[in-house]
Amino acid sequence: MKSLAIPAAAAVLLSATACGSGFDDQQAAPQQQSSGPAALQVLMASSGDAETNAVKQAAETWAKATGNTAAVTPAQDIHQQLGQAFAGSNPPDVFYVDAARFADYASVGALEPYGDKISDSQDFYPSLRETFTYDGKFYCAPKDFSTLALVVNDELWKKNGLTDDDLPTTWDELTAVTKRIKGVTPLTFGDSRDRLGVFMVQAGGWITSEDSKQATGDSPENLAALEYVKGLLTGKQAQYAKALDAEWGGEAFGKGKAAMTIEGNWIKGALRADYPDVKFSVHELPAGPEGKGTLSFTQCWGIAAKSKNKAAAIDFVEAMTKTDQQLAFAEAFGVMPSRQAAKEAYLKEFPADAAFVNGVEYAQGPVNAPKMDSVLSDFDTGLQQLATQDPKTILARLQKNTESALG
Repeated sequence: MKSLAIPAAAAVLLSATACGSGFDDQQAAPQQQSSGPAALQVLMASSGDAETNAVKQAAETWAKATGNTAAVTPAQDIHQQLGQAFAGSNPPDVFYVDAARFADYASVGALEPYGDKISDSQDFYPSLRETFTYDGKFYCAPKDFSTLALVVNDELWKKNGLTDDDLPTTWDELTAVTKRIKGVTPLTFGDSRDRLGVFMVQAGGWITSEDSKQATGDSPENLAALEYVKGLLTGKQAQYAKALDAEWGGEAFGKGKAAMTIEGNWIKGALRADYPDVKFSVHELPAGPEGKGTLSFTQCWGIAAKSKNKAAAIDFVEAMTKTDQQLAFAEAFGVMPSRQAAKEAYLKEFPADAAFVNGVEYAQGPVNAPKMDSVLSDFDTGLQQLATQDPKTILARLQKNTESALG
């Protein structure tokens, strides 16, 4: 088995801790809060100009209202830049933290656990709060979220004699409808756990236990999920996007090579930009043996444990996560608000997103444990060979690697 390396950013953090300049030092010598107006440094992983401009505008509004300043910088590679900044003991005050990296940062004390200091923090969707909870502490406010849903090409659907009554709501119905679609691949999706993971959740499985302390990769539930997907792949009822000469499911779908895909709400903008003539609809994913299941993708507003401007940083996040501000961000760059209070207004503005929004009620977040990056990459490699490999072998390897990473 190849060695399982610690992710680069986490390795930098862990080495910094080992050298005696780690974040635990602050317990003995608490950081002094700055006096007078705060000058916040904010590092963001931007999806493009629309997001950058919206966040900068919101930061300027906050600064004018508080007398502070907030310099917003879009990162070139936020994981690398954060790792270097933490190692140099000079992190930005506020920064985006991807859910998949959260545990790496929280586990070494890099993050301030401020989550419950945000007003009405219980209003954040429970699954998102759980995603950013580590060792029982709600660390950071989720800024928005995405889920996966079933996207259907309406014209190809009708061309195959299908109606709304044929939209699949269970695995059995999905299997049946894929056998009725001719002329194109019935279903396409990516070849990683970020797509195939939905089947694991629908079967009642996942990579780790609910508290993220135990490896659960080789469970019967996960085996049932991968055997089901393998059946779709070998029967040509589903194909990975790369098998259709596409980089991702949205591209294969947009080119008309598949009648359905499993993707997140980002597909809307991609289709509008690259395939504006494709007419599509979005539906909740079919339920598996244990019910509905999807995956969520989210980021939080992280605050550095070593920030000298914690009070101002929390106030900044407070402003960024207000319901009205989240709705403004949704309008500006297409994200879904992380507050339940914003749901009704969001769906009034974007009714076609109901399936994505509803999914957050039963969504599984990324693995919430440190040092899992290489384990998950290795699992993805196994999933890419699912059509020709034994699912038991793939899951046994995942189990062994996860146990090693969790210690």
